[in-house]
Amino acid sequence: MKPVYLTLSQPTEGLPSCSSRFWGNPDLPKGFDYPMYIDEEGDPYPYFFICQIRLADLDIPDCPLPATGLLQFYAKIDSYLGYEAAADRISGHISSPEDVKVLYFPDCTDMEEAVLLDEDGEETSPAEMQITYTTVPEKYQDEHILFAAPTHREWETWDPPFENWEILLQIDSFSGSDFSLNFMDCGVLCFLIAPEDLKAGKFDNVRGIVLST
Repeated sequence: MKPVYLTLSQPTEGLPSCSSRFWGNPDLPKGFDYPMYIDEEGDPYPYFFICQIRLADLDIPDCPLPATGLLQFYAKIDSYLGYEAAADRISGHISSPEDVKVLYFPDCTDMEEAVLLDEDGEETSPAEMQITYTTVPEKYQDEHILFAAPTHREWETWDPPFENWEILLQIDSFSGSDFSLNFMDCGVLCFLIAPEDLKAGKFDNVRGIVLST
């Protein structure tokens, strides 16, 4: 599968429901709880929403992902954004499945925006960005990539038992007007998936790793 590059831009107006977006707020089925994990003190804590991909937008030949629906990516990356974290951050070793969260919703007909607010009533996520997709990257483009090659890996393969796992999504370090995302000295965060899970459309055992060369 050829890499698919995500190009991010500031929208001129609010993005429609269930559209592809980076940052901002996820769209979840009505009544669906925002994804949470349990911190070291036993309290629930929200995953940080990274992006959602409207799969119909991809229009890529031989794409192994489902043709329709919404694919969302969450992770414990608060500290990489300079926020106080409730859990240890993802490091240079393949994480446990609890450190990242990937959700797939095949039906987007009854969904609503899930907004998290801080103690001052302000939204906790950076402002949403629009996503477009291409298989031909622009010069000096940030390396946000579906099915990225492991170019930031300093060793030949992943550690056992993940040797043949693929990069489902790679997120680059980058900054904007209201955020600065830095993965261990300008590295990348990779969401890894087993080939058999990708083929079956299963996203409940995705792992994370930060690579920085």
